[in-house]
Amino acid sequence: MIGLGAAAAETEPVHPAADIAVRDIASALFKAKPGEVPDYSNHDLTYLDLSGLNFKGAKLAKSNLYGADFTGANLRGTDMSGTRLDRATLIRADFSGANLAGASILRPTIYADLSENLADAPRFAGANLNGIRVMANLSGADFHGADLTNANFTPREVRAGQGTITTLSKNLLKSCDFSKAILRDANFEHALMTFSRFNGADLKGANLSSTDLSRADFTGADLTDANLTGADLDGATLLGVKGLDTVKGLSTALNFDKTIR
Repeated sequence: MIGLGAAAAETEPVHPAADIAVRDIASALFKAKPGEVPDYSNHDLTYLDLSGLNFKGAKLAKSNLYGADFTGANLRGTDMSGTRLDRATLIRADFSGANLAGASILRPTIYADLSENLADAPRFAGANLNGIRVMANLSGADFHGADLTNANFTPREVRAGQGTITTLSKNLLKSCDFSKAILRDANFEHALMTFSRFNGADLKGANLSSTDLSRADFTGADLTDANLTGADLDGATLLGVKGLDTVKGLSTALNFDKTIR
């Protein structure tokens, strides 16, 4: 057991050193009876091929999942708080209702090929993503009803390729579903969020400065004290938005005159 999780330095070298074999995990999950919760907390599961497995709400808290393959895995209701999912493969993985508070997802593999089919994106519907650290292309991901309070979706470096971990200059969150999600004090600075849906979402104090929100839908959302400095609102829908008069930097937002309100 290692207790590494997301606390590990982002630049720390990671070598394959899993302390459990895939066959043992698969066997235990298959044999788990209703009500039994398999516990793999504080383990090293780096680079394991865990694709297609049903984790049956297992505990994986503070485990190191660097480079693990979760393609098509059922991770609904799992406890993955404090885990390190950097470089993991998350194609069609289902994290609905999971606890990912304090986890990190840096440079994961999201799509099966270069066509970037949005149907490959993972699901986080209803998940606890409080304080999560993300640097990724998660376009098409489902965050419906998720708790993203204090989530950090900002690039680690200002320019692409700087340093040792970031290759993207911004997070790509096109056509994501944030409907009814809690995004209080979340930081999406510089993110590309075109065509994303924020219907009924709680964005109190959220940082959306310099984001591209073209064609985004904020119908019924709460933007009280949100920061839209330099954001592009071309074609964005602001019908029924609450707290619009408290939004910071709205006078500097691009294309506000082209919003639907």
